[in-house]
Amino acid sequence: MKIRLAVPALAAVLMSPAAMWAQAAPASAGKIGVIDVQVAITSTAEGKQAAAELQSQFAPRQTELTNMQKQMEDIQTRLRTGQTTLSDDEKARLGREGEQLQRTYQRRSQDAQDDFNEAQREVVDRIGRRMIDVLNKYSRDNGYSIILDRSGQSSPVIFAANSTDVTQEIIRLFDQTYPAKAATTATPKSTTPRAPAAAKPAAPQQ
Repeated sequence: MKIRLAVPALAAVLMSPAAMWAQAAPASAGKIGVIDVQVAITSTAEGKQAAAELQSQFAPRQTELTNMQKQMEDIQTRLRTGQTTLSDDEKARLGREGEQLQRTYQRRSQDAQDDFNEAQREVVDRIGRRMIDVLNKYSRDNGYSIILDRSGQSSPVIFAANSTDVTQEIIRLFDQTYPAKAATTATPKSTTPRAPAAAKPAAPQQ
């Protein structure tokens, strides 16, 4: 299982402050650049470290969900192969056990997803706010009047020459300004983010 940071609504979340600065810049500044904010955030040393930490943090919950899925599959197999050998009481018991396990799986799977989404949002927000500072300083220092985010599906950028793309430069400056700290071994808070859950198996048939 590999967890990757997803960075939704980038233009609205990250680019508004930069756009405000750009509007206040003299029209004669002239230069226009583009950046892939999603690539920038996930490619920084801090972004890579955060993804690895989420992977480690949510691995136990993913393992638990995988084990529950295997238990449900085992119950389905026992019911399927025991159609003529199991008593009606045993079939009913297995059916109830499978249904209870399915409900528990779905609840824990949803809880894990919600936790993961929240943890991921906090990471993206933290890195994004720092990236705004780096981007604003870079824009001022290099005479850009506006820098557009090309990562979203609704991006207004149809074509941009490679020479206008500042993504790699912003990643480099971000890592210089905010070097990744050594990983800590602190115990994660109880609302641990969730890793993407495996596909839900069908409920056992009685």
